[in-house]
Amino acid sequence: MGRKVARLLVALWVAVLLAATVGCERREAKEISLKDTKRLGSRPLDQRGAPLRIAMGAMITPKEGFFYYEKMKRYIEGELGRPVQLIDRDNYGEVNQLLESGGADAAFICAGPYVEGRVRFGIELLAMPLVNGVPQYYSYIIVHKDSKMRALSDLRGKSFAFSDPGSNSGKIVPTYLLSLMNETPDTFFKKYIYTYSHDKSVRVVAEKLADGAAVDSLIFDYLARNDPEYTSQVKIIQKSLPHGIPPVVVRPNLPAETKQRLRKTFLHMHESPIGGAILAGMNIDKFVAGDDRNYDSIRQMQRLIDRQERKKR
Repeated sequence: MGRKVARLLVALWVAVLLAATVGCERREAKEISLKDTKRLGSRPLDQRGAPLRIAMGAMITPKEGFFYYEKMKRYIEGELGRPVQLIDRDNYGEVNQLLESGGADAAFICAGPYVEGRVRFGIELLAMPLVNGVPQYYSYIIVHKDSKMRALSDLRGKSFAFSDPGSNSGKIVPTYLLSLMNETPDTFFKKYIYTYSHDKSVRVVAEKLADGAAVDSLIFDYLARNDPEYTSQVKIIQKSLPHGIPPVVVRPNLPAETKQRLRKTFLHMHESPIGGAILAGMNIDKFVAGDDRNYDSIRQMQRLIDRQERKKR
């Protein structure tokens, strides 16, 4: 059986298995209704205006923390005096397409797609969350708690779970680490799959459906504190260097006034009792102004990966 066929069969098998259970899948909530929501904030909503569309490309919390984003939506509505619509999509690429086409005005996005979208269509950095005082996070390489493996190098010839093809922590970082060994996912792993959710990546390793995975430290740490059912069954064997945290971005042609008001809302959210409580529930200290240099390490990794791929052709 060829490597590509094997990966496809494993991916289908895991997808069917997990779809049949109650999982921690972010994609279950496709769109948050604007009806029957209690307004947070001080400004009356002008329901005649078009809603501000915010895409959910990457979340600081897993699915069970999604209600914090609903609260944040209502908080932003109150500050802007304008309806807000949350839009969820199946993968990071679809969110970038929405931002590029004008189908979304802003987004919580993964650091990898931000770097890619900045080059491709001029996506704009609006704000960055601080977690534990810094706008950074890590990629964790995890294995089952009973495994004797101690580093990514021990996973040679094993099965592995990536999150999304565009994910920094879930794909770019582990691919970069392999490139330092002059390897690629195709040459190093026996097989690999995409789970499209860091929650599921933890789960497939906990349930021994994959030998290892690369996961977002923010999601893993949140789960470990609040719902350790699966994190308690795995262990971290390697932690990456810090990288720029998943930011809030806007489409390049968003009106300047809307962009300024939205940025102000994020930057001052921690000063409000309501906004501060929402952020605390998400383990976010506060939002700060975006700094594109925070993502230079991701660009450096991607350049090395691209060079190696060109050599392999």
